[in-house]
Amino acid sequence: MSPSWIDLNCDMGESFGAYRIGMDERLMPYITSANIACGFHAGDAAVMRRTVRACKANHVAIGAHPGLPDLNGFGRREMRITPDEAYEMVIYQIGALMGFVRSEDAVLRHVKPHGALYNMAAADSALAEAIAEAVYRVDPGLILFGLAGSELTKAGIRRGLLVAEEAFADRTYRADGTLTPRSEANAVLQDSVEAAEQALLIVRDGLAWTGDGGTISIAADTVCIHGDSPHALEFAIAIKQRLEQEGVVVSAPNLKPFSNR
Repeated sequence: MSPSWIDLNCDMGESFGAYRIGMDERLMPYITSANIACGFHAGDAAVMRRTVRACKANHVAIGAHPGLPDLNGFGRREMRITPDEAYEMVIYQIGALMGFVRSEDAVLRHVKPHGALYNMAAADSALAEAIAEAVYRVDPGLILFGLAGSELTKAGIRRGLLVAEEAFADRTYRADGTLTPRSEANAVLQDSVEAAEQALLIVRDGLAWTGDGGTISIAADTVCIHGDSPHALEFAIAIKQRLEQEGVVVSAPNLKPFSNR
């Protein structure tokens, strides 16, 4: 039986200075949660402020998207960091975005680590515990987004946080539930119809495709669309339309245990 709802989240606010990345304003009507870059892997003060305002105007739930301090690599290159460093980076970046959220009389709803930090925490329990602790210490009411079934979501649950298990409409998976690395073939879906069908497969059947054409089981509360993809808008429209055609309510997570599990 299909769950009654699913969240569609998108990584946003990734422009900085004179550089423009993504199409945030055009994507807003098709998503329900936004993960806003906090200045380490992308974003800057002006972009954070502008993106918070856009989220509020479009009734999109606001989340912090802390990443590694690697602007040149867009936060997608692994770095050797200690759990203490991960804890400090996450608190610093949540705090930066929270200032803009409060100044705009908005609400910070969730935290989702970005890129390599996200993938590292999915497998490394010590990093996962540090990130979960950082989120809890800033605000125990925040929802922690993480790869479905990962060390990060397990750490969040242990710490007493509400956790949104995340799946990806535009990525394939390995048999162990981790994402197929972008360096490998068939890691990223390039067709909006395929992405929409995978989103429906995730929501309706609890399955996702692997890089070799098989499937794995997955339980998700939120589905991600990558805002920096050249096909992001096309994908977002196709996914939202396909889900709603099948009677799925596309909505941000509520601050209560989720019904999709």
